Amino acid sequence: MTLSTGAERPAPLPDAGGAPGTTEAAAGPGLPGRWLVLVIVLSAVFMQFLDTTITIVAIPSMQADLNASFADVQLVVAVYALAFACMLITGGRLGDIYGRKRMFLIGMLGFTAASVMCGAAPSADFLVLSRVLQGLFSGLMFPQVLSIIQVTFGEREKPKALAFYGATIGLATVLGPVLGGWLVELDIAGSDWRSIFYVNVPVGLLALALGALRIRESAAETATRVDLTGVVIVTAGLFLLILPLVIGREHDWPAWSLAMIAASPFVLAWFWLVEKRKTARPDGSPLVPTTLFRDRSFTVGLVISLVFFTGIPSFFMTLFITLQIGFAYSAVSAGAVTLAFALLIAIGSARSAEVVKRLGTWTLALGTGLLVLGMGGVILTLSWAGTDLRGWYLVPALMVGGAGTGLVVAPITGIILEGIKSGDAGSASGVIATAQQVGIAIGIAVIGIIFSTLVASNSQASVEQVLPQLRQDLAAAGLPAERSGQVIAGFETCFHDRTHQKDLTAVPASCAEIERRAAGLPLPAQVKEDVRTAVLDTAAPEARKENFSSSFQGALLWQLGVFTLCCLLVLALPKVKPTRVLPGGA
Repeated sequence: MTLSTGAERPAPLPDAGGAPGTTEAAAGPGLPGRWLVLVIVLSAVFMQFLDTTITIVAIPSMQADLNASFADVQLVVAVYALAFACMLITGGRLGDIYGRKRMFLIGMLGFTAASVMCGAAPSADFLVLSRVLQGLFSGLMFPQVLSIIQVTFGEREKPKALAFYGATIGLATVLGPVLGGWLVELDIAGSDWRSIFYVNVPVGLLALALGALRIRESAAETATRVDLTGVVIVTAGLFLLILPLVIGREHDWPAWSLAMIAASPFVLAWFWLVEKRKTARPDGSPLVPTTLFRDRSFTVGLVISLVFFTGIPSFFMTLFITLQIGFAYSAVSAGAVTLAFALLIAIGSARSAEVVKRLGTWTLALGTGLLVLGMGGVILTLSWAGTDLRGWYLVPALMVGGAGTGLVVAPITGIILEGIKSGDAGSASGVIATAQQVGIAIGIAVIGIIFSTLVASNSQASVEQVLPQLRQDLAAAGLPAERSGQVIAGFETCFHDRTHQKDLTAVPASCAEIERRAAGLPLPAQVKEDVRTAVLDTAAPEARKENFSSSFQGALLWQLGVFTLCCLLVLALPKVKPTRVLPGGA
């Protein structure tokens, strides 16, 4: 099976000044220096997806350093994803019109400058603004990557290049919290959380310099002007959809957030009608040519990609919360648990081109099937280990899931672009990336609701699991029976309040008050210490582990459903007859 991009035409290379042309790699080996170009553009992809997750582990440090509220630092995470997603379709078409290299370099320059602003932010408000700029420039830069790959590589090598592209997205998504925790813990030159943004600067500057020298300019001959009407409508529609998804839960889903979500399908439907009319006109120059969706590989593959991305980032969000808050892992230790998943993504992606040649589009069914097995393995491991869970227990199941992820993220882009003409590469790239970001936003919003609901509803059952041992420990400490009842009631109240708040790391007022009263009890110092040990060092951690373990198991039913649906959607893809593996790989 060869994943092509439809009818492509050779065209002259740009002149020395880099004026936009229509550079094509044709069906041969591709342009000279193409693998260096791939490294340059994939460094951008890695940074962009890294920045969607790397901030998660730095939230406590940001909150303390900037004297910010939990809602403020949650906004730091949310606005990047919002700005990124809203810019992607427009950014893709701008590349088609004004040149993909040009837009890539402008995006890289702006992204790097915004990263400096983020790292130097003196306040939470300044950091939020900087993250908006970072997301906008990221959305301008990202769609150019697929377009540049399309016009740089020949048909024979394109599947391999797209496999590296998919692997980079998968690895960056998984490794973001790992690298973030590592950088925060290193505290380079006292930079604390700021280093997670400064790390983009040397990579960005090097990519700028090499990109200016090595990337060849290309543009679409058929796209002549910016569809401003389409830009306004699609931006409004995506804003209405994504903003409430990324911040709605933190505000208890107010009426305005639900109204925005309800309005978004109508605005996006309006956008579709406008673009359909423009596509039908010879001089329409639509933002998104609706002819893209006549290709079944594109439409079905796009749905598979959207659904798939609702599952992967949301899984890692709940995994990190469970390990860090539930089992008291450090960010680095929690990240180490996921390295096996990342390693198997790399291996699965590297082998995916050969698997595609044997299985064709059924490769996606194999990958999602492995993910279903992996998620089932995680559930069984959690159920078996209970509160005695060690991170390495999860490694076998994560390896299965990682291999499956590699067999999906690597070939899915090539399958989506199977019949797309090169002139529409920018628009198609923007639509693909937008679908992925919408999937991520939906997945995190849904899993956030599911997981927080389960943590709250499982709290009483978790407390009851540890009460028999707590009563024994309090009696052994010499605490009178009436005092023991008060301590147990206080423990139940505190645990309930902890599990019913948005910030699961915060100490509720009830807990602080109960500790203050316990310290003032007229009891011997040793009795107080033994009581404190029984409650805070034994009962509370055990109840917390029980709660998070059972809640994570329940939340994983979302992942099982998502990846099963992906597997079924593969049936709707056009079946391409697999071919034997050719000598020399892809």
